[in-house]
Amino acid sequence: MRHHLYNPDFKFVRDPVEFNKYTDRNVLQYCLGATMYMPGHRDFTEAILTRKYPGLTSMVMCFEDACKAEDVPRAEQNSIHMLDILAEKMESGEITYADLPLLIFRVRNIEQFRHFSAMLRPEHIKVITGFNFPKFNSENGAAYFAHLKTLNEKFGEILYGMPIIEDRTVAFKETRMEQLLGIKAILDRYKELVLNVRVGATDFSACFGARRDVEYTIYDIMIVSDILLDILNLFSRDGDYVVSGPVWEYFKVKKEMRFSELPKINIQESLMKREPLVSPEVDGLMRELILDKANGFIGKTIIHPSHINFVNGILAVTREEYEDAVQVLATSGGVVKSSNANKMNEIGPHRLWAEKLVARAEAYGVIENKQSYLELFGS
Repeated sequence: MRHHLYNPDFKFVRDPVEFNKYTDRNVLQYCLGATMYMPGHRDFTEAILTRKYPGLTSMVMCFEDACKAEDVPRAEQNSIHMLDILAEKMESGEITYADLPLLIFRVRNIEQFRHFSAMLRPEHIKVITGFNFPKFNSENGAAYFAHLKTLNEKFGEILYGMPIIEDRTVAFKETRMEQLLGIKAILDRYKELVLNVRVGATDFSACFGARRDVEYTIYDIMIVSDILLDILNLFSRDGDYVVSGPVWEYFKVKKEMRFSELPKINIQESLMKREPLVSPEVDGLMRELILDKANGFIGKTIIHPSHINFVNGILAVTREEYEDAVQVLATSGGVVKSSNANKMNEIGPHRLWAEKLVARAEAYGVIENKQSYLELFGS
């Protein structure tokens, strides 16, 4: 699997790498990108086998919010059926890991996690990347990861856990920091099994009866932004964990999801000035993606395939950024003029930034300049 396969003719300065569930965790944690959530009872097998969505590199079969309680048994059986077919196709050589998106299951609770995992066989594990743990908090988190560790030991394979921080005790200020510190202590104990940390802005918004309109980003909803920034503060410091951005709820399944022609603009400047580019749904998504990236989120939960190109595209790195990062990592200390002679690169303070940027460049590629984002999105 590789990012940006929806645009195979695009010429990168540096191509993104191939990856699969066995890729080194230090690289793989940056590769999830646009992670599409699907109801667990929907049959997605044919879409995977035919590469219906060529840009799709990670997907979640959901047993929780996207699935009614009474549909969970049907969703489990549907998922096992899908795993049977994918494992059979892998064994026969009809598909390889190059054809298979990172496959993740969002369990409903610890009991359902145990029930579903008891249905899994060794051949299934080879096509599963991991599990999402919803409403993750300091009380239920240890049980999730203890069972995950047991599964890894049982099958002698790698299965990752991805906590979703969205619990009410995190939303409310008086309990937030105690909860976040408790969650971090759990993740630190199982760090090699943590692929990334996810956040649930919709659940946080629900605690306050808030919902962002298509004209706003999640950062405009200050009561939710406050929560997200605390999560970033604790989990992204020193490069400890990769944190994925919250879902964008709006989409329009029409040609307006694409540029009719590529404008000659500074995309970031135009979006921040709220100049119309494509449609309110796409412009809002891109505006939030730019702020996600600026604040340190890598990747985003998505609910519609039309979002894939934009989420993964915006994560590509420009040549200038990449050259600055390489310069920082190749210099022992002090301050140097950038290769473009337009900024100061201070080696100590910029080192962590450079390390993260080079990792992102490996996952999403290096493009010529900011105008190239529009070309990479596709038309």
